Amino acid sequence: MTEHLAFGSLTIAFDDRVLRPRDWTTAQSEWAAKLSPTTPGGAVLELCAGAGHIGLLAVAATGRQLVCVDASAVACDYARANALAAGLADRVEVREGRLEEAIGPDETFALVIADPPWVPREQTGRYPEDPLSAIDGGDDGLDVARACLAVIDAHLAPGGSAVLQVGTCEQVDVLRGEPCFAEGRFAVVEVRQEERGVLARIDRA
Repeated sequence: MTEHLAFGSLTIAFDDRVLRPRDWTTAQSEWAAKLSPTTPGGAVLELCAGAGHIGLLAVAATGRQLVCVDASAVACDYARANALAAGLADRVEVREGRLEEAIGPDETFALVIADPPWVPREQTGRYPEDPLSAIDGGDDGLDVARACLAVIDAHLAPGGSAVLQVGTCEQVDVLRGEPCFAEGRFAVVEVRQEERGVLARIDRA
């Protein structure tokens, strides 16, 4: 059964096959929106978009185009419906597919928003109300976050920024060992502890 809830200034539709939007994640939208004036021209990319709520709220007042990517057909249908309901359908493209396959080799984005599953697999039983595919991040909770970093590495425009959501500051520290950071292509410039997760701003170094 479809539910509707307020998410910032938007009303978002979803059902129990899609991760329920959390109020605190408006912080990710707000941070991305504040970064928008300082990033290059171009579209915003939302990875692991779910119902599209974080990306839609991020671009609602910016005039930017938005590309939402998710592997779930149900999530993509809701993202399209929510874009239409928000009056943003002409600025939003929703792509169903794996992260590494949904973006063209020559596409670049001014800003990337990523909300990957970040719960370690052995802990997913603590969240029976959530679809497993939306929360299972693999053994250390970071399998999909690493895939997001690979996309960011390949497609973030020079001068652009990414806002990545994970579960803990310790997970951010683990990700700092990934090649894009270790080899100096990117830097974590700020980490914010929110109500139930952590947001990290990533800039091209």
